[in-house]
Amino acid sequence: MNWYAMKRQLNGWAILSFIALVFIVLPGVIVLVELFAPVNDNWQHIREYLLPRYVRNTLIIMLATGVLTTVIGTSLAWFITVYDFPFRRFFKWALILPLAIPPYIGAYTYHGILNYTGIIQTTLRNDFGISVNQSYFNIMTIQGTIFIFTLFLYPYIYTITRAFLHNQSSSMIENARILGRGSWDIFFTVVIPISRVAIIGGVSLVLMEVLNDYGVVKYFGIQTFSTAIFSTWFGMRDTSSALKLAGTLMILVIAILTMERLVRGRKQFSYATTKVKPLKPRPLNGWHRYAVLGYVSTVFGIAFAIPFIQLVAWTMLTFEQVFTATFFRLVWNTVSVAFIATVIILVFALIIANYTRLFPSNMTRIISKVTTLGYSIPGAAIAIAVITLFLILDEWVLNIALALNLGQTFVFRTTLIMLIFAYVIRFLAIGYNSIESGFEKVGKSFTEASRMLGWGTVQTFFRVDIPMIKGAIMSAFILVFIDIMKELPLTLFLQPFNFSTLATQAFKYVSDEKIHEAALASIVIVIMSGLLIFVFHKVLDKEAD
Repeated sequence: MNWYAMKRQLNGWAILSFIALVFIVLPGVIVLVELFAPVNDNWQHIREYLLPRYVRNTLIIMLATGVLTTVIGTSLAWFITVYDFPFRRFFKWALILPLAIPPYIGAYTYHGILNYTGIIQTTLRNDFGISVNQSYFNIMTIQGTIFIFTLFLYPYIYTITRAFLHNQSSSMIENARILGRGSWDIFFTVVIPISRVAIIGGVSLVLMEVLNDYGVVKYFGIQTFSTAIFSTWFGMRDTSSALKLAGTLMILVIAILTMERLVRGRKQFSYATTKVKPLKPRPLNGWHRYAVLGYVSTVFGIAFAIPFIQLVAWTMLTFEQVFTATFFRLVWNTVSVAFIATVIILVFALIIANYTRLFPSNMTRIISKVTTLGYSIPGAAIAIAVITLFLILDEWVLNIALALNLGQTFVFRTTLIMLIFAYVIRFLAIGYNSIESGFEKVGKSFTEASRMLGWGTVQTFFRVDIPMIKGAIMSAFILVFIDIMKELPLTLFLQPFNFSTLATQAFKYVSDEKIHEAALASIVIVIMSGLLIFVFHKVLDKEAD
């Protein structure tokens, strides 16, 4: 390797190391170091009386949600991929739509449907003269929390598993059928083993979303780590104890990620021949087709159609009251901050993914993995780490300003910079994973050919590499934009004064028991997310073709 190439590689390492240090290492170190700091009376009380409850509730919700989403997501992926039945093409992408409804919106919507003044109990009383026990319709419990998470998070497993099964060779299933295996036998003995990595990947995303949630557990009054961090920070004004809770939560995340690696194991399944025929749907006949159609329709109806229709009905009731100039400001705030953060994330993701592709080594792989760990860290932990980091930064800026006799000092913690910084930490992994997969498909041959023809690195990057992975870039933009638009814990914690988004405004209305008024902001989030999910589905289909 000549000196010029070595210099470029060292410069690349420096850039990647800087990104990893600023966006992952420093916030993580701030949280973890506080675990070993001296304890105060608040932390002693929390550790002795409250922490066991936080751990128990969090683990129960995670375990039950993981199991149920696995069952629903995997079964739906199997039916959609392997069988042909009425409206299959519609449900193929429509089953992803529950992702457009953030769990906290689904939570207050279903509570409004099921409570005493909701449509179900009102209909039973007024039309049938039936009064029911309120406990039967009480969704604000741990069981109700699990129900909400299952409905609106199963698409993670469904999407990943369906994509994996679609690309599998049909020969495995055909051979199993020739050997006399039935459909269920094939599902459990063939499909589940070969799809294990995809399923576990989807489950890990679900568990990370459960740990990140604040809106559902706060509204339902369930004590978990995220609610504990917020109440300790805002209620007790105790930064040290909040950081200790965030550190404990990060240790739980590390344990989950380690367990995921152990469960995945070393088993891998690959093709034994280059002649791979993708799975083709097999027509269902008789009652089987209607049974599958009924199951798929029920899941879609409960997870998307019912809450969406209810939100539309509430929006019509309060539209004139809520649809004001202030609402346009909420839409602008949401779109603008999501767009800015998404563009920054894509720039960093392109830098990391492209450099890792051109200069593969253990160092670049380690740095890239460290840089994208942010999605594994719950929003509450990221928020408290970021605000602590920016308090330290503001103190440095203040000291420098005093030393230089500057009259005015720029304060970072009261600006959107802090919020966007947290978004980059949280969602960089999503953008990176999509772009990395795009680079893996195109390889390095076109880049090397361009360099041999005399184009420089920058010119090759913009005129060759970017056009070839534009589908991956579009997918990354859509996924990151949707997640930022729906994000609640980070935005609630870090938004500047007099700045609200659709998500935080909807949650504020719900917290004030103004459920109907929250519907318009919620329906805009759902419609925008749904349209982007549809575009994302079309992009994936085009790339598959």
